[in-house]
Amino acid sequence: MKFEDYRIHPKIKKGLELLGFKRPTDIQFKSIPNILKGEDLLAVAQTGTGKTAAFAIPVIDRVYKGKLDERRKTGTKCIILAPTHELAEQISRVFNAIGKYTTVKTLAIIGGVDQAPQIAQLEKGVDIITATPGRMFDLISQGYLKTHQIELLVLDEADHMLDLGFIKDIKDLIRKLPKRRQTLFFSATINDKIKKIAYSIVNQNAIRIQLSPKDPVAKKIDHYVLFTEMDHKRFFLERVISENEGKKILAFVRTKVRAERVAKAMGRVDIEALTLHGDKLQEERTLILNEFREGKTNLLITTDLTARGIDIPDITIVINYDLPTESENYVHRVGRTGRASKRGYAYSFCAPEEKPVLEEIQNYLEKEIMVLEVNQHDYKDTLNIAKDRRQDLDALLNEIEEFDSKKKRKKRKK
Repeated sequence: MKFEDYRIHPKIKKGLELLGFKRPTDIQFKSIPNILKGEDLLAVAQTGTGKTAAFAIPVIDRVYKGKLDERRKTGTKCIILAPTHELAEQISRVFNAIGKYTTVKTLAIIGGVDQAPQIAQLEKGVDIITATPGRMFDLISQGYLKTHQIELLVLDEADHMLDLGFIKDIKDLIRKLPKRRQTLFFSATINDKIKKIAYSIVNQNAIRIQLSPKDPVAKKIDHYVLFTEMDHKRFFLERVISENEGKKILAFVRTKVRAERVAKAMGRVDIEALTLHGDKLQEERTLILNEFREGKTNLLITTDLTARGIDIPDITIVINYDLPTESENYVHRVGRTGRASKRGYAYSFCAPEEKPVLEEIQNYLEKEIMVLEVNQHDYKDTLNIAKDRRQDLDALLNEIEEFDSKKKRKKRKK
């Protein structure tokens, strides 16, 4: 079946054609007809399978056809909630691209930036909103965002949105929405607890779609684990980069401080790296992602901030520089590569103290990750003992001293 065969508005078909969308993916094929019928939905599918378009296409169609039938201008019809600013903005871009030839207006409402331009857009009229909960509730409480005419509620990365950090926000929002509405949940991973919460929110006859539940990771990704000492990880990161010149590499670390330290370690061997984490201002985060997306810099070192939903084209390799503390995050991290029809590679650096975490990840995946064997000679060669280690050590000590000095200055300011 092709998109031209669907009973969606010709202007949406034109937008899909411009984007090169010809045939639906499995999740799109199973979701779109049910959403067009007005059904509540809980959909779980692997990362990189086109989940955003699976709800964007029918939602735009429903909102646009509703606008054509309107005799007078009405308010916002759909709210899509996402866990991060970057994902909310990305979803908004997808909606605007698909709905390019329609009059449907989509706006991303996120925190960390001036709210005045968002308020100005709301006052002009917005049909669909993609948002993070914080800024959305700010604008609702100030009276700028009206919820009484909302017909569709979508939760992307639903497992994360329904966990303990967001569930109160979701329930508070639902109390402000009309009881007669359509509710859609989309996620790459889900567990029984989250399923139970989801079904308490949707209609009793909600449709559940679950594709490849026993293998949450796409088959187009090759997985490897390398056993190394914690202090040696930076040398193996350097080696992977040097052996994959010109390829986009996304490296995940445990903390914000660690992201900056690893980037500095790469800088000492003349490897340019971007860092992305929660301490960056929103404008800076957007610029960094754009620079990485456009290939101006091919190494991005990040925390789990970018693990979920972010679609950056042509990421060849994902590196778990530090293993994720939650097994599900492994799936989301490695899902940044091997998207659409392209092959991807995932390398995990496992220190001795991380072996229990690796075991948990493999139990979650229900399969072992292939070990990347490195003989003693290659291991020593990677560490490059012949180099002047003293110079590297001095640089590292200076970095630690600089970091401690900054902490002391911050304390004095308080």
